[in-house]
Amino acid sequence: MSKSARYDSNRVKLRTGEYQKSDGRYEFRYTVFGKKYSVYAKSLDELRDKEAEIYSMKTASQTRFDSRTTTLNDVFGLWKELKRGLRPNTFQNYCYMYQQYVQESLGRQYVASIRKSDVKRFFNHLADERRLKEGTIEAVQTILHQVFQIAVDDEWIERNPSDNAVKELKRSHQMDSKKRQALSKAEQDLLLSFLSENTPNARWYPIIAVLLGTGMRVGEATGLRWCDIDFDEGMIDVNHTLVYYSNGNHRCKYAINDTKTPASKRLIPMTETVRNAFLMEKEMQEQVGVTCDISIDGYTDFVFINRFGGLHTQGTLNKVYKRIIRDCNDAEFLKSEAPPVLLPNFSSHNLRHTFATRLCESGMNIKLIQDILGHSDISTTMDIYTHVTREIRLQARQHMESAI
Repeated sequence: MSKSARYDSNRVKLRTGEYQKSDGRYEFRYTVFGKKYSVYAKSLDELRDKEAEIYSMKTASQTRFDSRTTTLNDVFGLWKELKRGLRPNTFQNYCYMYQQYVQESLGRQYVASIRKSDVKRFFNHLADERRLKEGTIEAVQTILHQVFQIAVDDEWIERNPSDNAVKELKRSHQMDSKKRQALSKAEQDLLLSFLSENTPNARWYPIIAVLLGTGMRVGEATGLRWCDIDFDEGMIDVNHTLVYYSNGNHRCKYAINDTKTPASKRLIPMTETVRNAFLMEKEMQEQVGVTCDISIDGYTDFVFINRFGGLHTQGTLNKVYKRIIRDCNDAEFLKSEAPPVLLPNFSSHNLRHTFATRLCESGMNIKLIQDILGHSDISTTMDIYTHVTREIRLQARQHMESAI
């Protein structure tokens, strides 16, 4: 049954997508890449001039992107033009992942010819031949799925061939996501005591003690300013994060971003150890005569700086951790005849997880732990809590068995 014709107040027949509003204005509704848009005009003639421009642009787009000759790289270029709402560093990371792993292989194929089997073969190649880890492959899947979705929305292909591809890869390769491992209490004590006693590595004690004693994300800690620390009230105000990323021109830059989620903006109470670590950092900078003269997006007077007055990054801290682990374990081997406690490999996120583990072991309220860590979803906190309680039950069972 055909739709009845529609007319405006002047009895002029309206075309598909044209409407007259109650205030007399005219509206034209249209869709681009699956999203709905509207344009408005005071008269029907003016509206139809705008319609002509829209149809002209859509025709040009269809000429530029013919599904029979459009490659996945072409669609990726369109994705870069249209994508909005991402932080600059996130956008550049997505571009890097695509250009590094997709552009010269799957990206060269015509998008209409790519089947789900091609995507599976591509992910198998990344896992088997390029030896990429699960997390990297999942990052590639994230951008690849968005690029394919543009082709779906524009009806170049019927369905997204990357749907559930990584899930099937993980199942076929028996990939099992490893839980972030926290340092044990003995390992944590060893790390802090080594840093406080070992002169060459002592300058790294303050930032590591703060990470272990607050559970801050690395960007939150490296972006901390002295004005964010209230020594009188004993509170740390986490209100932004420092990022270091490629700007797409083979150069890296610092920037200040909002916290990861709104829940990440929080106040963290300072323990005496954390307070002393801040004061130690201030004293060491005064002794060396180094000050922070850097301004990032209007933010300055950062707490943690290197001996040249520059800022720390995740990459530089990872190198520091490797050196500390090597020096500490070598020292432990030399002074101990029995098998010593040794430091495992760890990252800044392991230190955050260690802080969370100590809170869970103390029996603190789970909601309070969520607030201190800045988790937007309590299920993330519950994963840590469940893992810790499972470990505690296992240790209790082992003590009972040894006692019997």
